[in-house]
Amino acid sequence: ILEKLMDKHPIIPLILEYRTVSKLKSTYVDGLIPLISSTDGKVHAHFNQTVTTTGRISCTEPNLQNIPIRTELGRRFRRYFIPRREDSVLIDADYSQIELRILAHMSGDAAMTEAFLSGEDIHTVTASQVFGVPLAEVTPELRKRAKAVNFGIVYGIGDFSLAADIGVTKREAKAYIDSYLEKYSGIKEFMDGAKEQARRTGYVMTLYGRRRYIPEITSPRAPLRAFGERVAMNSPIQGTAADIIKIAMINP
Repeated sequence: ILEKLMDKHPIIPLILEYRTVSKLKSTYVDGLIPLISSTDGKVHAHFNQTVTTTGRISCTEPNLQNIPIRTELGRRFRRYFIPRREDSVLIDADYSQIELRILAHMSGDAAMTEAFLSGEDIHTVTASQVFGVPLAEVTPELRKRAKAVNFGIVYGIGDFSLAADIGVTKREAKAYIDSYLEKYSGIKEFMDGAKEQARRTGYVMTLYGRRRYIPEITSPRAPLRAFGERVAMNSPIQGTAADIIKIAMINP
């Protein structure tokens, strides 16, 4: 709400700046300093295997997966994490668009699979498909909207949330989602199938056979049922990504 009021009064941006600095100080200065080991002067985080419901590794005391990067002030905190030896480096490695690639594989959707196999930027291809413009005419704004739809679909996003994310009306957001599911019909079939399996068996599975039970999907309460449906659509994808990354971490 404050961001929407930025130009209404000069104190608004100052409040937002204060909150940003205050959050950085409390979390990454006041919060990190007590966690430095008195024995060796290092920070030893805890990596948890079985805390998240999707199987992703989580990190606590401190959460090294949450060191800021979006702002210049926040990025400065990354300078304080250094390797123990001068001839060593810290590496940040991740798979490129792994969840969308898993979605293409699990759904078998021909259009999305071809987009990845062609080597084209998946968000540009999606923008071209959904908005009906040639690849060469996809603007940065259209790509941004397509990216929001791509990742939103993975998390079972609705028209209300998508509209808020990309700054369009609810009707426009619904049209984007409908167009997306029409162009990528295999994804819609996969999502519907995941929900049906969860209702029938009470769980969904990753590609490696790890189950997540979803009792919420048969709840008499509509909000809980809707939550269960989102979980049913997302868990096989996010869970498979977690499985793949864990396997990659231990394989030589």
